[in-house]
Amino acid sequence: MAKWGQGDPRWIVEQRADATNVNNWHWTERDASNWSMDKLKELLLAVKVENEEGSCEVTEVSKLEGEASINNRKGKLIFFYEWNIILNWTGTAKSGVKYKGQVEIPNLSDENDASEVEICASLLKDEPHTQLLVFMKKEGVKRIRAAVATYITSLKTEFAQGMILPTVNGEPKEQDAEPVPKHQPQKVQTSNFPIQPHTSGVKIHTCKITLKDVFLTSPEELYRVFTAQELVQAFTHSPAVIDASKGGRFQLLNGSVSGEFLELDPEKQIVMKWRFKSWPSEHHATISLTFIDKNGETELKLEGKSIPAKEEERTREGWQRYYFDAIKQTFGYGARLF
Repeated sequence: MAKWGQGDPRWIVEQRADATNVNNWHWTERDASNWSMDKLKELLLAVKVENEEGSCEVTEVSKLEGEASINNRKGKLIFFYEWNIILNWTGTAKSGVKYKGQVEIPNLSDENDASEVEICASLLKDEPHTQLLVFMKKEGVKRIRAAVATYITSLKTEFAQGMILPTVNGEPKEQDAEPVPKHQPQKVQTSNFPIQPHTSGVKIHTCKITLKDVFLTSPEELYRVFTAQELVQAFTHSPAVIDASKGGRFQLLNGSVSGEFLELDPEKQIVMKWRFKSWPSEHHATISLTFIDKNGETELKLEGKSIPAKEEERTREGWQRYYFDAIKQTFGYGARLF
């Protein structure tokens, strides 16, 4: 028999407030079905898109069948969800004529990324054809896909809090999907923009970077992706804080990126102070994003000034991968690269 204080740490319970499920060794499960139903309804009923033809909005969640749960085994979170969803939507033409239709999401599950989920929009039987259906299939479906992505992110962060119990040392065991309590500093995802040691009081050489890309969406929609908190959380797959106002601050990718909005010209330009957490203390670059309408597509030009010279390639690759490519993958805005 092991002496007191020795032996397999999975079974050491003295110093544990609850003296149960030591070091998260035992399987625990939390039902997320009711929470998911409320969250999905909240997100989907907020979907509304408008253009010169009129507007389309989700008016009812007529079918929401399925279940969701989170399992904790050996300190690792396993997420399960499977939903069959039917939405009712209404299109209103500029003339005032209304059209009714449905959106079917036959298999929203953990087996597929949000960008892969099948979403089918249609008009109800006997409804006359309208260009609003084309608009709903394109822009409405993109907005619904963003809502789905936000649900998945919220399930893995907001609802999952507290699933990882303290270990014998009082700290949660590290694992891939660990939520971050609101009252504690958020951990940085090491896979996103790896963190380097801080330096301060040292003169650094800086440089400029430029990027240009094309997105299959309007400047209005792409601008929202950069300024709406729920959309930022969707494409970064992590919690974010976004105050989209002049002087407003932002933080994303679990704290590895932060800054302040300097100028906001809707659908045209965003200028911000922007930094990696790993950069010398208080050093910010100036990032300008310019949105150019290209007949249904948007050309996005990025110019970055005062980038630490040693961070030039990492910053350029980070913007391409964790912003541009992630946005295309999440919302289906894929297009050719220059």
